[in-house]
Amino acid sequence: MRAVITGGAGFIGSNLILELQKRFPDWELFVVDDFSSGNFKNLRTFNGEVITGSITEEKTIQKIEKLKPDVIFHQGAIVDTTLTDQRRMMEVNCEAFKELLEVARKSRSAVVYASSGAVYGNTEPPMVVGKGELPENVYGYSKLAMDRYARKFMKENPTVPVVGLRYFNVYGPREEHKGKMASMVLQLTVQILKGKRPRLFKWGEQKRDFVYVKDCVEANIKAFESGKSGIVNVGTGNARSFNEVVETIKKALRTDVEVEYFDNPYKFYQNFTQADLTHTKELLNWTPQTQIEEGIPEYVNWIKENVDWEELPY
Repeated sequence: MRAVITGGAGFIGSNLILELQKRFPDWELFVVDDFSSGNFKNLRTFNGEVITGSITEEKTIQKIEKLKPDVIFHQGAIVDTTLTDQRRMMEVNCEAFKELLEVARKSRSAVVYASSGAVYGNTEPPMVVGKGELPENVYGYSKLAMDRYARKFMKENPTVPVVGLRYFNVYGPREEHKGKMASMVLQLTVQILKGKRPRLFKWGEQKRDFVYVKDCVEANIKAFESGKSGIVNVGTGNARSFNEVVETIKKALRTDVEVEYFDNPYKFYQNFTQADLTHTKELLNWTPQTQIEEGIPEYVNWIKENVDWEELPY
């Protein structure tokens, strides 16, 4: 089995490749990354081949095509939800995806790709695939455009399995390189470790569907193994408030500190997300295994043991 993982030096991509390496030692694994946002440290224990290049470059697409992969796990993207350069966002996220699907069509490769819960914007939860897809920013729109093109591709190429995974709020190991786009779990944990007050938008009652990266990795593997096509949500199905997240972190750190609340500067902010997982369970035979009560303490311990948190800008 030959697998290509785009964005393999990034957050979800690196967790995926390391699990694939562990679980399927006979697979040939190829990471494709331009290192514009990924980090080499995430690949230090990776034993496969690294192809350095952008998926927006023809020569990179040609290298992937020559590999004739059995599966492409497409995790590479611009993930900065605050970026306002619409052309750049669409070129990297949507146009490059079209080229990868063309590679899949020629080589009959399965494709599992990263979409996002951002496609729903502030639609009233629970969010259901095919309903209320009204993104609030160009990042969310770029992912929706990918999904729409994928649906067209699935219809025209029914023998090529393609699964889109709409990740909700992912947190977990190997995201510290993401800066301001890292999960609030990491940012709040670092703030408390530095002796600061954790900062939340007023008044901390915004709710998100926080999903642990291990569950996202498992969803990717299940998507490939299913041999099916479709677009599904990847979350826990439970919305948790920001205040609950802080309390869980404080409990894990065995500390008590007051929260500092401040005004939210973003007009396009998603205030409440919650994934409907009905179709996910049916298509992938996958259910999330980790709620924040288990995931956050495990992650907090990982941060303390593996991250130079004093150097992070939170």
